[in-house]
Amino acid sequence: MLATTLKTRNMQKTVTIPFMILGILFNVCLVASNLLETKVIQVFGVTATAGLLVFPISYIINDCIAEVWGYKKARLIIWSGFASNFLLIGFSQLSIMLPAAPDWKGEEAFDFVFGLAPRIALASLLAFLTGSFINAYVMSRMKIASEGKHFSLRAIVSTLFGESADSLIFFPLAFWGLLPPTTLLIMVGTQAGLKSLYEVIILPVTIRVVKYIKRVDRQDVYDVGTSYNILKIKDI
Repeated sequence: MLATTLKTRNMQKTVTIPFMILGILFNVCLVASNLLETKVIQVFGVTATAGLLVFPISYIINDCIAEVWGYKKARLIIWSGFASNFLLIGFSQLSIMLPAAPDWKGEEAFDFVFGLAPRIALASLLAFLTGSFINAYVMSRMKIASEGKHFSLRAIVSTLFGESADSLIFFPLAFWGLLPPTTLLIMVGTQAGLKSLYEVIILPVTIRVVKYIKRVDRQDVYDVGTSYNILKIKDI
């Protein structure tokens, strides 16, 4: 009996290949988006940051993980993203402090991108943690309430809540004093709307990915009795 219990616990603490792949993609998208956020773009009169190209993918992955493996695994992957960005900040600052070669002409551009990165990263981390945990929480609670039905609705609603919280925190912290308040307000609304629209457009792909992983991994977790304390990292 004891051996069976220990085996069950060990299985619960393992990660599968699909989870590992999604976790790697999640971290790559998050780190890349923080660097891309340093560029403000304007397409068809809409002002946004270049991070818009990548960051919504992390929310889609978050939806997949919360849907298949539950809130505990989503919490694990969110904190891994947090740690990855701290590594990025540390390496970036170390690179800036090291003296540049006399014949290298890219110091000013390098310092602009990576020198702005700590502020961008801090704002992004706070916004990311808030938005991601809200997204995973809403996804989890709606899955229990709907008894696993209406995945499309749950994915859109959870993303809308998460992205809205993310944008409301990120833009004022990252760009206050660099952009006019009116522009910031427009960017908050635009980014939240565009990121949620991104989710809707790619939803058919997300649905197929989730169904495939559930079938291959034989996982479909319901977070009944799960603690939503974001600090319980060891509880996976």
